[in-house]
Amino acid sequence: MKKHIVLTVLILGWFALPAFGLEGKIDGKAVPAINYALDTIWVLVAAVLVFFMQAGFALVESGFTRAKNAVNIMMKNMIDLSVGTISFWLFGFAIMFGTGNAFFGTSGFFVSADQVDAYASLSWTSVPVMAAFIFQAVFAATAATIISGAVAERIKFSIYMMISAAVTIVIYPVSGHWGWGGGWLGDLGFSDFAGSTIVHAVGGFAALAAVLVLGPRKGKFRSNGEAIPIPGHNIPLATLGVLILWMGWFGFNPGSTMAADVSVGHIAVTTTLSASAASLTAFFVTFLLYKKADVGMTLNGALAGLVGITAGCAGVTGVGALIIGIISGVVVVFSVLALDKMKIDDPVGAISVHGVCGVVGTLLLGFLDSSSGVFYAEKTADGLLFLGVQAVGVVSIVAWAFIATFIFVKIIDTLFKLRVTEEEEFQGLDFSEHGASAYADFNIRQSGGF
Repeated sequence: MKKHIVLTVLILGWFALPAFGLEGKIDGKAVPAINYALDTIWVLVAAVLVFFMQAGFALVESGFTRAKNAVNIMMKNMIDLSVGTISFWLFGFAIMFGTGNAFFGTSGFFVSADQVDAYASLSWTSVPVMAAFIFQAVFAATAATIISGAVAERIKFSIYMMISAAVTIVIYPVSGHWGWGGGWLGDLGFSDFAGSTIVHAVGGFAALAAVLVLGPRKGKFRSNGEAIPIPGHNIPLATLGVLILWMGWFGFNPGSTMAADVSVGHIAVTTTLSASAASLTAFFVTFLLYKKADVGMTLNGALAGLVGITAGCAGVTGVGALIIGIISGVVVVFSVLALDKMKIDDPVGAISVHGVCGVVGTLLLGFLDSSSGVFYAEKTADGLLFLGVQAVGVVSIVAWAFIATFIFVKIIDTLFKLRVTEEEEFQGLDFSEHGASAYADFNIRQSGGF
């Protein structure tokens, strides 16, 4: 059976060679033709897995919100992918990976296959420009769609489209250039293998900025500031969404090797260990607090572990992955509770899962990296220096994402107003924004006014 699999891969690689042009190089040196073909095939498979994460986000966000807003959630996720891909092709990829200066790329706009020399920061991978683009484009859509759940149930659809475009054109690409595109953080030694901070914290803190300008949903908080639970309408959908996201993460993290090499297996294991540990930890913490097995927190715990490990998935041991997962599982629970106390309304927990746990995972790499961690006595000085660099990277990227988004959203709010009217919010955005219902044959009961 194994021989058949190997033979099949070799045949696919052989027939694929003419399509790839045999131009694969790493740092200017040609790689064997079969390596080039297999690397390209793997990156495209990983891109498809990350693409499918968009379905996971749509289901999670829809399941955790009310039935009267399900169509709106689906539309926002479609827009994130559609607008994001075009925006990233036009401008974002060049700003992120184009040869330029320490702060943003200035070459390679309107991506095409013949622009190899425009993306010097990608010289470490052999795959063609277009394969690299499609893999990174679905990353950009992920960063944008994180915002969707946090602002759910009260933002105008047209305004959301503007925010999605801004994230994929400039906000995410600039931070990506700093860390991955030959920018100043990469030169400093900042490490974020697959994007705990560069992707997830950018989305999470951009979401926080939008939520602060937007304000909470009507009926979410009592006059004394106490949070009123607004249950999601379909937990089975949310559960399916989390499982799809978990599966997609096998493209997100292992795919970030941009090569079909032996590290892929290790990365897949650390990814799953962290997610499993975080899910169990969130379950136990909430059980201790409420004496109930809380499904919502358990689901968000798994996502927190996935986000937390994304920075260090290639550089930590299995034990390190468990530690990251356990800490992420604790942090996500108390972050969600803290945001409620601060009257910050995030219907799906996106700020806590992606923003807070993205930061935590990136900082923990400063302690747990298997080559220079603080816990390795002979390299304590190197480890502390590395931790300092990680902290500089986190603060810089978070500050950029938050401030840039806050200014943009504030301007848009001044010009056009972010929120739907109170009547439209009561009716649900499915009706007011789309004239449709996700469950047209069912009588959806309205409770609690909003």
